[in-house]
Parts: sequence; structure tokens; C-alpha cells
Amino acid sequence: MELRELRYFLAVAEEESISKAAASLYATQPNVSRQMKNLEDEIGRPLFIRGSRKITLTETGKLLKKRAEELLDLYAKTQGELHAPEAAVSGDIYIGGGESYVMGLIAKTAGEVRRKYPGVRIRLFSGDVAAVSEKLDKGLIDFGVFIEPADLSKYECMRLPLTDVWGVLMREDSPLAKKEYILPEDLWDKPLIRSEHSLGKGVIEDWFQKRADELNIVATYNLLYNASLLVREGFGYAVCLDKIIEGNGLVFRPLYPQVISHLDIVWKKRQVFPNCCKIFLNTLQQYCK
Repeated sequence: MELRELRYFLAVAEEESISKAAASLYATQPNVSRQMKNLEDEIGRPLFIRGSRKITLTETGKLLKKRAEELLDLYAKTQGELHAPEAAVSGDIYIGGGESYVMGLIAKTAGEVRRKYPGVRIRLFSGDVAAVSEKLDKGLIDFGVFIEPADLSKYECMRLPLTDVWGVLMREDSPLAKKEYILPEDLWDKPLIRSEHSLGKGVIEDWFQKRADELNIVATYNLLYNASLLVREGFGYAVCLDKIIEGNGLVFRPLYPQVISHLDIVWKKRQVFPNCCKIFLNTLQQYCK
């Protein structure tokens, strides 16, 4: 399985056509067809369902598409690191994290590094702990920012000096918006929009004093912006972190008793970093002190 075959395969998957893929690759149609046949012969299963108007992927093809994207991303990342001059501080720093105002500290650090070393670029990936952890384990990102609760046992980590506060995002005309803080019983009969990260892992569920299946959960989310659109339409109350969504007819009220989450920046054990990543980590350590 060669990188060229994987690139051709991704083009066919994207264009849903051998001829269109060949045109986008500046290759001949017979050549692309031959590469796809080689792939299918090597794997021993069909990758495509060839219809009269377009080509779609089989389940095996869908799996290969995901893995091919990861392999080519990792290849590009490795190429960039290996070709960077040894003495120069330049290149890409890949960072993954969820929505949190604490990411402002990461942005501040990145800004400081880039002011000193203009050849440094930042590649951000947004996702929950599971998505960030997957990319970190595969070497697709250098650092992950994990919001508590998270399993840190297989990583090197550094605790960040700021914490997130949990609360409820609601419409400003909601009766609960008149309260300074929200008690568990205030939400027992309310339609809830919950984070996939929090409820069911102990922190928020313990605060509610109820099991997840005893609550009226009408939606879940990984990133808060889309959930805030549901809140704005009166769909429910979003249990979330503070300082992410503000204004535009929405208000945030903290939970009481207070629930906070610490954040850690993590990286793979025995990780060999290029210069740009070493300087980023050292700069962040200075900020944390």
C-alpha cells in the first residue's frame, strides 16, 4: 500500500468518480483505475460500490478513508519536522482541546512564541477529550488540553493554573435567570442539554444527586456553540462551562454547590519534540509559574 495509492483513493472517495478524480490529480483515468484495483486486490475486499452515476464507499472503503487521512496527515507532519533546519525555530505546533476560556492561556503562549519566532505556525484541533486523545495517541497532534475528568495515566502532563466553572446556559427571559446560582432541584424537571464529557462520568451526575436516566435530557453536545443555538430557541437548559458563550439573549448561572474542573496540557510519554514544540512547552511552563 503506497502513499500515492492512498492519495488516489481519497480523490476517488471525494469526487465519487474515477474520471473526476483523475482530472483533479492530473492523471489518466486508466492509471487511477489501475491503482484502485491494486488496492482492492491487496486488501482482498471491494472498496467501492460502482453505481451508474457515482461511486460510493463500502464499509471497508469508509474505514480505509479514515485511516488514509490519518496516515497522510501524519506523513505531512513528519515531513515538516524532518525538513526543518536544526538550528532554526520554525514549523507547526499541533494542539487539540475542547472549548474553555483557559485555552486563552494557550493562545497567549502561542502568540509569545510566534512573536519571537515568526516561522512557527499553530494548528488547532477542537474536540472533546476522546477525540483529542485519539489524535494524540496516533501522533497527529503534539499537545492536548484535557478538561477534568480525564485519564492522564498514559501521558506526561502539566496542570494549568486556571479552572473552569460549571453552570447553566439559559435564555435571559427564563425564570431561572433571576437566580444568582442554580441548585440541583431547580433542574430536576427542566429539559437539559448536557455535555458528552461531563454527565455520566461522576462530576455533574453527583451534583444532580440523580442518575442520568432520571433526568430529562433532551439533547447532548460536544462543542457548546451549536448547543447554544438550541438554548436560544427555547429547546432546553445547557449544562456547560462558563465564559464560552455570552450575550445575544443568553445568560450563564453557576451551579451551587460549586463544581469546578481543572485542566491539564498533556503529551505522549517519551515524546521527541522539534525545537518549536520544546520552546512552546517551556514558554507555557513559565506562564504557569
